[in-house]
Amino acid sequence: MHLSFILVVTGTVQAAEPSFQPVKCDGTYKQHLQGVCTGEDSIFWCFTSQLVKTDRNGKVLKQIPVQAHHGDLCFHSGKVFVAVNFGTFNRAEEQADSWVYVYSGDDLSLVTKHSVPEVVYGAGGIAYHDGKFIVVGGLPPGFEENYAYEYDEQFMFVKKNVVTSGYTLMGIQTAAFADGYWWFGCYGDPKILLKVDESFEKVGRFEFDCSLGIVPVTDRQFLVARGTSSKDKGCTGRLSLAQTDPKQGLTILDGD
Repeated sequence: MHLSFILVVTGTVQAAEPSFQPVKCDGTYKQHLQGVCTGEDSIFWCFTSQLVKTDRNGKVLKQIPVQAHHGDLCFHSGKVFVAVNFGTFNRAEEQADSWVYVYSGDDLSLVTKHSVPEVVYGAGGIAYHDGKFIVVGGLPPGFEENYAYEYDEQFMFVKKNVVTSGYTLMGIQTAAFADGYWWFGCYGDPKILLKVDESFEKVGRFEFDCSLGIVPVTDRQFLVARGTSSKDKGCTGRLSLAQTDPKQGLTILDGD
C-alpha cells in the first residue's frame, strides 16, 4: 500500500511522504523480531540471533548470525548500535551481562562493543538523541518503575533515569526519540506504550503495541513493527505506519 500525505508550505499544497513506507522484511527467521531501525536508505532488523539489513522494500542486502540475545537497535553516524544481554533478564539478583554491540551500517561487520554493567536487569533496547544513548531493558516482577540508563557517545555512564511508569512486563523492550519525547514499547496483556518527556517524567501510558520496534519517520509519524512466530514456519517482521494520537498514544494508519 502506498500512502501519501499533504504538506502546506508558504501557502501552497505539496505532496509529501515519509522517508520510509510500510514494508515486510523478506525471509523467515528462527527467533522473533526484537527491534528495527532505519539509516540512510536501509532498514536494520534484529531477530534475536540474526542481524539483517534490507533496502526500503524489504529485500535482504546483508544478514549475519549474532549471539543471543541481541535486542532492539538504533542507527547513528553510519553505525548500528544493538542492546545485548548474555546473562539472565528480569532477576532482582541482578544476573544480567549487558553490552552494546556496534556494527558497520555498510556491511554489518563488528566495529566495537561496550560493557554497560549498570543495566543490571538485562539490556534490551537502545535509542540515541542529542549526544546521548539511552539503554533500557528488563525489570523484575513487582517493580513499580522502569529505568533508562544514560551514556555519552563514548559509552561512559552518566546516570540512571527513573521512569514512574508502574510495572510493565519484563521492563522496556524498544525505544525511540521523536516529537520531543522518548517512546518506549513494552510487553504485557495488553501491551503498553510509554511516552516520556526529556526529563523522564512520565507523560502517558497507553495500550498500544510497539514492543517489537518503533522507528521515527517524521516528528509525528512512526513505523511500528509487527511480527509472526511459528515453530514450524519461523518468524517474520514487517513495519506499519502510525501517527501520534493524544488519547491513544499512536494510531495505525495502514491496517494492523
